[in-house]
Amino acid sequence: MDFREAKERKIAAKAVGDVLRQAREARGWTRLELVANLPSGIGDRTLLSYEHGSRALTVLRFLEICQCLQTEAPSLLSQGLQRARILLETVVLDVDLLALLRDQSPQFRPMHQWARNKLNRHHDGIAQVAPAAVLELADFTGCRTEELAAYLARFAPDLEHSFV
Repeated sequence: MDFREAKERKIAAKAVGDVLRQAREARGWTRLELVANLPSGIGDRTLLSYEHGSRALTVLRFLEICQCLQTEAPSLLSQGLQRARILLETVVLDVDLLALLRDQSPQFRPMHQWARNKLNRHHDGIAQVAPAAVLELADFTGCRTEELAAYLARFAPDLEHSFV
């Protein structure tokens, strides 16, 4: 593993830990309350290390915590990766449409009409954009997929909105 890979893993672990913590807080639970509800019997210090990103989460433990929090694991993982700005072309991006409409980047001006149209169906102002849609929108705007994914990721809604 090279330095960049190690750094990305650390950033991803921290971002996923942050969204886990915010999901727990949105449920109104302390760390002690969450670990009391987990069948695996981990300690609150272990949960703390997951939330801080200092300890690696296994897939099974991640799924267990998400299930206990009644949160969809793929959605939570996508939110973490979006905030970490890692693997953006591979995850469903949450986009705050009103924030995107306030952006004045000339290269992405064609996205304004898309956002206005999306608001007709997404009254909460948040649209989820799948990787295939990012690919198509990149073709429409004339930019690379990675570039558009990074642009859209900037408009991640507040996490509190995601868990309500």
